Amino acid sequence: MNLFSFFGALEIGLIYSLVALGVFISFRLLRFPDLTVDGSFATGGAVCAVMIAGGHSPLASTIAATLVGAFTGLVTGWLNVKLKIMDLLASILVMIALYSVNLRIMGGPNVPLINTPTLFTQLQPAAMTDYIFRPLMLLGVVIVAKLIMDWFFLTEKGLAIRATGTNARMARAQGVNTGRMILLGMAISNGLVGLAGALFVQSQGGSDVSMGIGTIVIGLAAVIVGENILPSRRLTLSTLAVILGAILYRLFIALALDSSFIGLQAQDLNLVTAVLVTVALIVPQLKRRLARKP
Repeated sequence: MNLFSFFGALEIGLIYSLVALGVFISFRLLRFPDLTVDGSFATGGAVCAVMIAGGHSPLASTIAATLVGAFTGLVTGWLNVKLKIMDLLASILVMIALYSVNLRIMGGPNVPLINTPTLFTQLQPAAMTDYIFRPLMLLGVVIVAKLIMDWFFLTEKGLAIRATGTNARMARAQGVNTGRMILLGMAISNGLVGLAGALFVQSQGGSDVSMGIGTIVIGLAAVIVGENILPSRRLTLSTLAVILGAILYRLFIALALDSSFIGLQAQDLNLVTAVLVTVALIVPQLKRRLARKP
């Protein structure tokens, strides 16, 4: 892997670390199996691309994409909390609906952003090349998102969300409105995913209706890999582990696809993803089995 490929993989890994943080909130803190991610990632990207192509500022477009992503999470939470639809089914319904919604937003299957100003082009110093500046900028965004997330989940509201995911019955006994906490947690989770989608389209030069396919698998892989690399019950270390997991996951993917002696090509991306996730799931079991042996 050359230096250019390394920085490219790092850039995508940092974007998907925001997805991983969102997945961490829904799957780990709320215990809510949320497949909305596949749709909200593309929705955030679609909203951002359409607004930038329409002449709006990249910053306003990115904020709007984040808010729309949060709204998709609210819809999933509302179906579960208010209509009593099973959490997994509710997220699947929203994910499916968002495919058509995204086509409506974009007015077609894709929206190009070639030669269009983005956050990266507006903030990039003249003395720094883009393939170095972009990972540095994204690293700053991820650090800010992590710090805010660490702070929020130590506040009263954040602890209430964590209590809802750990033991909803006990949380209700302590006066926590678990329905509202699910709605808030899902909004934050998919807001981060929408932000990732907005940054992704600005990085890759356009949005596509199929860009969200497999996003949930990437997010889960990042969470699993990170938790195995840096196991901890402390929230600050857990969020750090998730970020590292997303970066290492993308580096593994880039390294595998760049290894010509293995014979893998770009179309093998999903196969490599499945193998990596399988290995990440098996390793903890092997560790436990070895630990039991005298």
